[in-house]
Amino acid sequence: MNQNTRVKNHQWDSALDPEIAPLFLALQWAHRRSLEVIRPVLNAHKLSSAEFDVLATLRNAPVPHELTPSQLQDEVVITSGGLTKIMLQLEEKGLIQRLQYREDMRIKPLRLTLAGTQKIEVAMQEMIDATRAWVSTALVPQETARLLELLNKLGDKQD
Repeated sequence: MNQNTRVKNHQWDSALDPEIAPLFLALQWAHRRSLEVIRPVLNAHKLSSAEFDVLATLRNAPVPHELTPSQLQDEVVITSGGLTKIMLQLEEKGLIQRLQYREDMRIKPLRLTLAGTQKIEVAMQEMIDATRAWVSTALVPQETARLLELLNKLGDKQD
């Protein structure tokens, strides 16, 4: 079913706001499709999307790929309780380690292990490849660049 058919099946949504309701639905369908594309990669690496997000965020931190839980919380879209659960799962899998600084025992940063670094780098490359294959079937490079620009604009925090 294409986007136009989905929107026609949701006429009451368009009646609420003919500009924003279809946009909202299109964003939801695109998000759903993106999850379908990346799910096989996550499954192959035995990672949840939240675990992937935490590992990728730590990998993106400056060497030695370490952040405190509060720094990590600011960068991911997970509740603090959910983050605690994810941290424990990743530590159990040997993908992160929790440290403690002698000078301040309250600070307990998280650091990617070598296994965690290797796993997220391979998974990220596969994620990028799968996304490229999906996006390139629907958009030409100029459209991809424009979509990225627009999504970044939507994703910017409005202070």
